[in-house]
Amino acid sequence: MSEEAPAPAPAPAAAPAKAAKKKKTTTSKPKKAGPSVGELIVKTVAASKERSGVSAAALKKALAAGGYDVDKNKARVKTAIKSLVAKGTLVQTKERTRPGSAPLCKEEEQDELC
Repeated sequence: MSEEAPAPAPAPAAAPAKAAKKKKTTTSKPKKAGPSVGELIVKTVAASKERSGVSAAALKKALAAGGYDVDKNKARVKTAIKSLVAKGTLVQTKERTRPGSAPLCKEEEQDELC
């Protein structure tokens, strides 16, 4: 009187395909709190007392002194400077003595120069 359990019916072919198309849940990293690199650059340039602006090297030194890891984020700093120049927030000077300096663009000059 031993009864054998009936063999389960094979699943239809569509069932495994549905299981394969299951969306993967990706865990995105939480956005870090604090100012962006561009905001840090604008604050640093605004705080400088140089009339003709701040060079890129001096800007990196000031960011490093403020606690930002410049060596790790070189590309971010470079793209942030380029985007700020493209937006008109920073002005790239054309002087021979200071080729890499970038002062802040003043509001009234923004229409004319920037």
